[in-house]
Amino acid sequence: MTTANTAGPIRIGFLYNHEELHQVAHTAPIISRLQGLAPQIDVEVLTSSDSQTEAVISHLDPQVTLPPIRRMNAGRLVKAAEKATGGIVPLARIGGLAANRDLLGSYDALVVPETTTTLLKTRFGMQRPRLIFCPHGAGDRSISVSPDIAHFDYVLLPGDKTRERMLAGGVIRAEDHAVVGYPKFDAPHLAARTKFFDNDRPTVLYNPHFDPLLSSWHDFGLQVLEYFAAQDTYNLIFAPHVMLFQRRVLASVEHRKLRFRQEIPERYQGLPHIRIDTGSERSVDMSYTRNADLYLGDVSSQVYEFIQHPRPAIFINSHDANWRDDPSYTFWHFGQVITDVNQLPAALHQAFPIGEEYRQRQAAAFEQTFSIDPAKPSASRAADAIAAYLAREWPARFALGTTPSMKAKA
Repeated sequence: MTTANTAGPIRIGFLYNHEELHQVAHTAPIISRLQGLAPQIDVEVLTSSDSQTEAVISHLDPQVTLPPIRRMNAGRLVKAAEKATGGIVPLARIGGLAANRDLLGSYDALVVPETTTTLLKTRFGMQRPRLIFCPHGAGDRSISVSPDIAHFDYVLLPGDKTRERMLAGGVIRAEDHAVVGYPKFDAPHLAARTKFFDNDRPTVLYNPHFDPLLSSWHDFGLQVLEYFAAQDTYNLIFAPHVMLFQRRVLASVEHRKLRFRQEIPERYQGLPHIRIDTGSERSVDMSYTRNADLYLGDVSSQVYEFIQHPRPAIFINSHDANWRDDPSYTFWHFGQVITDVNQLPAALHQAFPIGEEYRQRQAAAFEQTFSIDPAKPSASRAADAIAAYLAREWPARFALGTTPSMKAKA
């Protein structure tokens, strides 16, 4: 097996080993910042699809030299097997790691936004590369403190909430993490407001998760679409988690539950007051969370991107959760919680304008969840933290230029 070069320049790869695009914006903004901060480091990008490559490039600074971009490939047989099994197991992701072990082992470190990459250590026994984790989201679900996180060598965190919870859960170490903010918030397009409908009605964003137990879509989703189709008071953007419609079989290892994909009836397509988006770039770049007037959902961490500007929220408890004192449902205190779609009309009527108590809860939760520095973008803080970590681990090889100080909050 190829091993990392222990004498030449430090090599770091930004790895995107997921079939969809929703994880790209969490780490791609860091790439150009790290190149500019530490030009002596060899920075490369590894993607698993053409659309992923395009998405990564969209976050790069055109004034900075484009880093080498390598294509990961799991092989046709692996992809065919995943398709044949309905996507119940992420075989392409696992196969991509297995098929590219020599390439991945040639890096000193990899920056990743997901936990499957820990299989390099736990399944394939690789001591290199070092794994740097930047979570793709800042939600409250128990999976945010998954034991898999303990296998990372260094972790970049969005704020104090996640830091405190991970420390309490024993999945990060005091000396091997940094609070850097949320690089996804650095996207340049976020300042612009987009009008998605040719009317002035309030716009509701329905954003169900894909989890077969926790998602409201499986039991109530069609009722939600039917309600909005039949009324003329609100617009609806139906933009679920991108994985909801990408697999024939939806599986939850955490909850040991399976569901078959439920298709969207044709009658809801093309209505002037309903926009259906099951996986475009708009569904992952915060276009909808920034522009909607009300959030309707269940357990997606996207609600934390929505509350950057406090607005009404309604949550659907479709799985009879005993949620009030459960930290995995902290965000359900940001708005009303309903247990049946029959309660939705009254909840919508009561939601506008947002109550002061909900406004204060959202604002406080956002501050606790995201460390925002108006003077320095999160991607720059993340680059500082990565460079400082690399300088600590390989001081002689980092020697070109000035070793960065540990400015990131640890």
